[in-house]
Amino acid sequence: MKSLVSSMALGVALLATQAHAQGNAPAADAAGVADWVKKAEAEMLASSQITSRASWIYATNITYDTASLTADANATSTAMLVAQAKQAADYANVSGLAPDVARKLVMMRTRITGPAPSTPGATKEFASLQAGMQGVYGKGMGTLKGQPINGSDIEEAMGTNRNPDELKEMWLSWHDNVGTPMKADYARMIAIGNAGAQELGFADMGALWRSNYDMQPEEFAALTEKIWNEVKPLYNQIHCYTRMKLNEKYGDAVQAKTGPIRADLLGNMWAQEWGNIYPLVAPAGAGDIGYDVGELLTAKAYDPVKMVKAGEGFYSSLGMAPLPQTFWERSQLVKPRDRDVVCHASAWNLNNVDDLRIKMCIKVNGDDFVTIHHELGHNYYQRAYNKQDALYLGGANDGFHEAIGDFVALSITPEYLVQIGLLDRTKVPSESKDTGLLLRQAMDKIAFLPFGLLIDRYRWDVFSGKIAPADYQKGWDAMRLKYQGVVPPAARPADGFDAGAKYHVPANVPYTRYFLARVLQFQFYEAACKQAGWKGPLHRCSFYGNKEVGAKLNAMLEMGASKPWPDALEAFTGSREMSGKAMIRYFAPLTKWLASQTKGQSCGW
Repeated sequence: MKSLVSSMALGVALLATQAHAQGNAPAADAAGVADWVKKAEAEMLASSQITSRASWIYATNITYDTASLTADANATSTAMLVAQAKQAADYANVSGLAPDVARKLVMMRTRITGPAPSTPGATKEFASLQAGMQGVYGKGMGTLKGQPINGSDIEEAMGTNRNPDELKEMWLSWHDNVGTPMKADYARMIAIGNAGAQELGFADMGALWRSNYDMQPEEFAALTEKIWNEVKPLYNQIHCYTRMKLNEKYGDAVQAKTGPIRADLLGNMWAQEWGNIYPLVAPAGAGDIGYDVGELLTAKAYDPVKMVKAGEGFYSSLGMAPLPQTFWERSQLVKPRDRDVVCHASAWNLNNVDDLRIKMCIKVNGDDFVTIHHELGHNYYQRAYNKQDALYLGGANDGFHEAIGDFVALSITPEYLVQIGLLDRTKVPSESKDTGLLLRQAMDKIAFLPFGLLIDRYRWDVFSGKIAPADYQKGWDAMRLKYQGVVPPAARPADGFDAGAKYHVPANVPYTRYFLARVLQFQFYEAACKQAGWKGPLHRCSFYGNKEVGAKLNAMLEMGASKPWPDALEAFTGSREMSGKAMIRYFAPLTKWLASQTKGQSCGW
């Protein structure tokens, strides 16, 4: 999955300061609180570049020294953020606060994803543990046919290999080599973080995370559950159909006709998106969409730079300014040969103005073409809101930031590919291929939904103590079975820690944002297509080149986090409700087709 890094967006990962505003706290009256908030925001902006650069250097050159530098910067950051949050909690009770000041005080308490308590040495220990685990992940290796294979290459191999024994080897070796070694450090990091959250007035880190959505934490949990129940029936159909096809491919000994699906067979290390196995599930005729984006890119001699230029071209077609020259000079587009790096795709704005960058290890394939459009969505969002106050330098909620690039990527339709010269118009699939187009999308978009939900559901239980360290593996397996209906390719050891083999867990990055983004992107896409006057099937819509859509979109982006997310949602879509209904409408033709294909099957697990 993809992530962003803005120098204000991830709190503990990207902020540092050398002097604390809270050390000169004003008198506790409304005017004094407003003045204190203003000074605190100035400190954030003044110091954030130092920490952002330390984080960038570490992510693009993993060494002992760069790990130490980023750990030190993040420790200082955590101390500042926690001190400000504690002061903000005190000031929240001051009478007569302006609404904007009161909202900023809430944001200062809830933006810290990994707080540390005031215990001497706790902030540095937390940061060191986190940096160390990210290093384990970045340097992580699996094996294929007994030979070492790095993280970037093993991800690609999992998407193309169809040998169940080799898939099993890669899956088990990655989880054993990456997840298990960090289990003790992860448990210690959570203990520190929970103590920090409690000092801020939250039961644990999970309660803190759920409080960052302009609503009560229990309301947010209920909202995500409501959305999941709206889309769950469609996921169940995708699961049932995919299991049937995998059984036909591999036989009962590898994949049974009933029950859960073996996780390593789904074309992705984490079974989070299943699009890589589309050729296995695509039925003859209706399932063949007639082209492969990766093959089109190769045929047109696209390299990583040309792929990013194409992504930039989409946003330019909407009327947005080109990326700055420094983007091309400073981004990491391919994996360096001479050092370890974090290949996990991310987007950065190192100075909160226009030092925009992406960090990727791009390969010429369809997945990375989509990822590029996604990551650039972060960059254009970051630049659009760069005039907002420091605390508002972010998405309306974290799901918005992920959804912008995703809804643009939905417009990578045959029509778009024709418009940019990748696909000949004579080769555009006919309407008879619509089932294939929708199924290919659903294998990623719908298949991801339960994974997007369970990563945080699992961690909420870990943070609360419902899942104890001794049960980390058992709890993870149970959560994946409950929501995804998948199981490991072999029994896992009781002392394992498979959750740690997913980047966002050791990085301590909340994950519900990606679930929200999957929903929001369809709301944004449907709204953009309506604004563009699209008349055909929704899934074939491309708003490429429509500057009216671009202007309305940019107006929402410029808001940043300055207003509650329902205001931003309404500004672009006309609705104040996050809902899975637009997604259901998008896939309605596929839903009917899947029901006919799985008739008589014992769906569920």
